[in-house]
Amino acid sequence: MSSTDRTPVETADLCIVGAGPAGALIADRLASEFEVVVLDAGPRFEDESRLQRQKRAIRPFFDRPAVWDSDPERDAHSASGEWFYPLNHTRVKGIGGSTLHWQGMVMRLHEDDFNSGSERGVGPDWPIEYEDLRPYYADAEREIGVSGAEDNPFAPPRENRFPMPAFRPSYSDSLFAEACEELEITMHSVPNARNSESYDDRSECVGYGTCQPVCPTGAKYDATVHIDRAESKGATIIDRAQVQRLEHTADEIRAAVYATPDGIEHRQTADAFVLACGGVETPRLLLLSESPEYPDGLANSSGLVGQYFMDHLFAGAGGVLDERTRQNHVGFFTSESHQFYDEADEEIGPFKLEFSNYAGPSPVELALTGDDWGDDLLERLRADYGNHIAVRGLVEQLPREDSYVGLDPDRTDNHGNPVPDVHWNVGDRALRTIERANEIQHDILEELGAEITWTAGPENTGPTYHHMGTTRMGTDPAESVVDPALQTHDLDNCWIASSSVFPTGGAFNPTLTIAALSLRAADTVEGFLAKQPSSKLAD
Repeated sequence: MSSTDRTPVETADLCIVGAGPAGALIADRLASEFEVVVLDAGPRFEDESRLQRQKRAIRPFFDRPAVWDSDPERDAHSASGEWFYPLNHTRVKGIGGSTLHWQGMVMRLHEDDFNSGSERGVGPDWPIEYEDLRPYYADAEREIGVSGAEDNPFAPPRENRFPMPAFRPSYSDSLFAEACEELEITMHSVPNARNSESYDDRSECVGYGTCQPVCPTGAKYDATVHIDRAESKGATIIDRAQVQRLEHTADEIRAAVYATPDGIEHRQTADAFVLACGGVETPRLLLLSESPEYPDGLANSSGLVGQYFMDHLFAGAGGVLDERTRQNHVGFFTSESHQFYDEADEEIGPFKLEFSNYAGPSPVELALTGDDWGDDLLERLRADYGNHIAVRGLVEQLPREDSYVGLDPDRTDNHGNPVPDVHWNVGDRALRTIERANEIQHDILEELGAEITWTAGPENTGPTYHHMGTTRMGTDPAESVVDPALQTHDLDNCWIASSSVFPTGGAFNPTLTIAALSLRAADTVEGFLAKQPSSKLAD
């Protein structure tokens, strides 16, 4: 099918909504056996455009949404909570999804993250254990391509080595190491979804340093890897196909109704459906699909679709040294510490520390924001670049009843549908955890002899744009939206593959867990499809 043919696939076994990492991995896993079609609201970005997008990204008059062609009407949203939520700041709609501009850090959740209620005294337990997901974590690491080392004494148990060796510590990591040794803080490497050596027909990282929001070489993994692979196996990828609603009976979805750029609506039928459009658009689509059978939104007999929206909170501190730190030579983290993660309890949540490789302005930013030239510019660059340093961190937010994604009845998108309203509120435990992280960050910087010039603390923290919790996983249909296999309780042929199924969020970047859960769900979807009369495997 050509990129301009956006008509439905009449014989589809499986329809996947969303071409980010979850949808891409499931499409690739099942495309050899079944007729798979993937619908995504955004465009397909050609590889040839990445260098131009990189140039756009480093120019200060472009904001991040502009790099990946955000559409103000299509992507309109509201934010009604006590805490303003800037949804579009790091959102990408398009083939590849958020992995087009993600940071690329891929940690496994710790064992206690799956049992927060039992082990920490707060939040629900997951309906699965770490051991249930452990083989799928390994599978996800192989599929994505992860560079890492077995030097983290706080990590959960592993079954094998990482696919590629870890990146070497940076020069500033060595400065931090001296301070952390004095403070008895253990540093270790960061698992990265970028190639430290050639892997999976993709080149090794060559150090452009623009990892967020553009890797121009493809060394950092993005979901187009598996979309392309699925397509080579026969899957059909339809871009710029905004799904408007899901037609259904009381027991199953019959069709995804999507609109194309020419204004025409199409119906994509299939035996099974996987919703993989993230922690905001997935609940929004279910709420838009209300009907007499589901007056409060599709798959919402529990009333929990859109509820318990979570994100991670940012904690950080930085300043300047009287020596060069060589920041902005590396565009990602190479060292971190999980030492304090499993000390979490009812009062203080889990958090990790990240030793920044890109504190302060880069030479390009400085050169493009001033109006001086020649020797004056060189003097300013020498004065303002190269001596910055920072420690960052991620903090868990617990699920809360007053934090949710709903529909704004007073604002509509480019097709006249109510836009998502992110009503985000943050609890005291998360704010106390930020204070604790700041204390340690300040200790490290002071041990280094840095002049601390900024702190991101409880009063000025913000989200890290990890949308979680809005279609919670559980065993009780009255208390959750999907079961442990990510199949909806209400609909026999619908699965949700997304961080929206997380009962709690931990304090790690969620993509590896999304990938592992998606690969696990693919097994169940495969079993379901194999039993369908129209399936190639039915015999």
